[in-house]
Amino acid sequence: MKSRKSKSKKPARAKKAAKRAPKPIELYYWPTPNGWKISMMLEECKLPYVMKPVNIGKGEQFEPAFLKISPNNRMPAIIDPQGPGGRPISVFESGAILQYLGRKTGKFYPADERKRVEVDEWLFWQMAGLGPMAGQASHFRNYAKDGNAYALGRYTNETHRLLGVMNKQLATRKFLAGTYSIADMACWGWVRAISGMMEGFLDEFPNVKAWMERIGERPATKKGFALGRELRQQASNDPKAEEERRKILFGQRART
Repeated sequence: MKSRKSKSKKPARAKKAAKRAPKPIELYYWPTPNGWKISMMLEECKLPYVMKPVNIGKGEQFEPAFLKISPNNRMPAIIDPQGPGGRPISVFESGAILQYLGRKTGKFYPADERKRVEVDEWLFWQMAGLGPMAGQASHFRNYAKDGNAYALGRYTNETHRLLGVMNKQLATRKFLAGTYSIADMACWGWVRAISGMMEGFLDEFPNVKAWMERIGERPATKKGFALGRELRQQASNDPKAEEERRKILFGQRART
């Protein structure tokens, strides 16, 4: 009789376990430096998630459903079904998402206020400096065809200056805020993009180069960086799609 009872209880226990299993976080994503920040963090924290592609080259970031969670029509964004109080929450802006996930999991974002301030300093350094400057350098290097010498020099030089700041910070530590954190995740994709965009550019900054390679060897980095890579490759192989992508991405004005 005991064996029968134990067998009969297993399906019920399995059902309860299935009900308790957390619903995956929805990651609205495209494989770019900003997208990699969040895929890396989700992989590092081992949080269950499902990727929802947002093809920015096709203008999917302007669809009404996406604008409800990301009013700035930019990815990445997330929906966490188990948000504060057990209720769903949506978060847009990559820096805000990293901080949210850090608080949610208690990982890669210290609870100690002094240590957290140091992480925030380098996180916002990336958000306000490294990302925008490297992004503009990439734009004028790859897309602007006429009269772009001043702009190209301006943004390339500023990117160079920022890498110098980063190189000094990494002279005495392995990671930007001492231990690996969301600040490193925020910066890694942009440095990786710079290394591909401007060959040999990082040779002047050996500490940055070693940092990039060190983080690149982390299993979570490899998984996060690989997420959706085939989607971007498919888009880049279509010349017509590339022309349409430029029309959608560049020259946008306010939509009223």
